[in-house]
Amino acid sequence: MKSRLIASLALGAAVVLGTTGCNMLAPQATTIQYSASDGINVPDSGPLKVRNALIIANEDGTLGNLVAAVVNSTDDDLSLNVSVDGQPQTLQVSANTTVSLGVDSAPMLFDNVGKPGATVAVSFQSGEGEGVRVDVPILDGTLPYYTQFVPTPAATATPVG
Repeated sequence: MKSRLIASLALGAAVVLGTTGCNMLAPQATTIQYSASDGINVPDSGPLKVRNALIIANEDGTLGNLVAAVVNSTDDDLSLNVSVDGQPQTLQVSANTTVSLGVDSAPMLFDNVGKPGATVAVSFQSGEGEGVRVDVPILDGTLPYYTQFVPTPAATATPVG
C-alpha cells in the first residue's frame, strides 16, 4: 500500500513538473517588446521619442509623407532632425508636448521614398543624442484611415519647421 502511494505521488510530481517545465525554458511572449501597429517605435535617438513612425506614399512611391507621434517630455523646446536618402528636414517640438506629425503639423514630405509595401532607411536625431537609422514601413492609402495622408500630385517635398 505504501509503495503504491509513493508511486502515485511520484507520478503526479513528474506530470506537474513535466507540463510546467516549458514555461521555464521558452521565452514568454508578453515580455517581448514590439510595435503593435503599422508603424514602428524608433529606438532612443535623443530626448525626443518617436512613436508609430510610417511613411504614406503615393502609388508609385515618388512622394512620401512621414507620419509619427513625436513626444517631448522635457522642459526644453527641441528639434528633431529627420533624413531620408540625403533629404534632411527639421521639426521643432515645444517643451512637454506631443506633435502628431502630419496631423498637428504640416506634412513632412520626402521624394522617391520607394513603393508601398517596402521599407526605407530613415535617420532620426534630437538634442545631444547620437541619432539612429531605422527601416520605416511604406504604406499607401488602401486602408481608409490612411487616405487623408497620401501626398497629392501637387505636393512637393519642402522642409517643415
